[in-house]
Amino acid sequence: MKRKLLYLFSLLVITALVFVGCSGNNGGAQKKDVIELGYVQWACANANSHMVKALLEEKFDVDVNLRDMDAGILWQSLATGDIDFMVTAWLPGTHKAYYEELKDDVVDLGPLYEGAAIGLVVPTYVTIDSIEELNDHADKFGGKIVGIDAGAGIMAAADQAITDYGLNLDLLQSNDAAMTAELKTAYEQEEWIVVTGWAPHWKFGAFDLKFLEDPKLSFGGEETINPITRVGFAEDHPEINEFLDNYHLSTADFGSLIAAMEEYDDDLEAAKAWIEENRSLVDSWFE
Repeated sequence: MKRKLLYLFSLLVITALVFVGCSGNNGGAQKKDVIELGYVQWACANANSHMVKALLEEKFDVDVNLRDMDAGILWQSLATGDIDFMVTAWLPGTHKAYYEELKDDVVDLGPLYEGAAIGLVVPTYVTIDSIEELNDHADKFGGKIVGIDAGAGIMAAADQAITDYGLNLDLLQSNDAAMTAELKTAYEQEEWIVVTGWAPHWKFGAFDLKFLEDPKLSFGGEETINPITRVGFAEDHPEINEFLDNYHLSTADFGSLIAAMEEYDDDLEAAKAWIEENRSLVDSWFE
C-alpha cells in the first residue's frame, strides 16, 4: 500500500514539473516583440503613426506601443534607443537642430513624403499674400500669430520670421488642436487670423487657406517627412526596417489618411479602415 501511494505521489510530482516546465517555456503562448513608436501630436504625425502601428501589427507578430512625445524628447529617445523609430521627422528644416546634434546616433531612411511645407497660414479671404504685409494689418490679426507647442521646429522658425521681418505680432503658444479650433472659429466668422501651419494637414481640406509668401526664407524651403530609427533597429527587425525603407505616400494618399482620422472617433479604427480602402498601395510596400 505504501509503495502504491509513493508511486502515485511520484507520478503527480513528475506531471506537475512537466506542466510547470511547459508553462515556463512560453506561458501558453509566444510572447510578442514590443516595438516602441514615437510621434509628436500633430495631425500628420498622428495619422501616419497610427496607420503604421495598425499595419505592423497586421503584418508582423509584434505589438506596437505608440508614444506621444515632445519633439526634443523624441529625438533624444531615439538616440538612446528608448524609442525604436518614428515616421515623423521633418527635414532638412523643421527638425534641423535635432538632426544635426544627433545624426551620428540615429539612422535616416530617407523620405516617405516629399513636398512638405511650413510657414504662416491665413484664410484665402485675407487680402494679403506675404509675411512682409503683416505689420500693415497687425490690428486686424489681433496683434498675434496663433502657434502650437513650444518645442516644435515651426515655432522656432516663426520666432525667426518675427525677427527677420520685424513683426509687431506676438507668437502665442498653443497646440495643434487648439490652433485649428481657433482657426475654425475665426474662419466661420470671416475674421482675419494668422497661424503657424504646415502641409500635409487636414485643415487645408476643411478650409480655403494659403501660405503667406516668405521671401526671406525664414521657414526654409520644401521639406520631406522621413522615418528615423535607432541604431541597430535594422539588425533587430530587418523586415520592418525594409518596410520603412519602402513606405512612401503621395500628397493625395497622405491627405486621405489625415482626413480619415477626422471621420472616426478612434484613430486606430480610422487607420484600419484606410488600410482596407488602400490595400493595393499598402501591399506594394511589402513587395
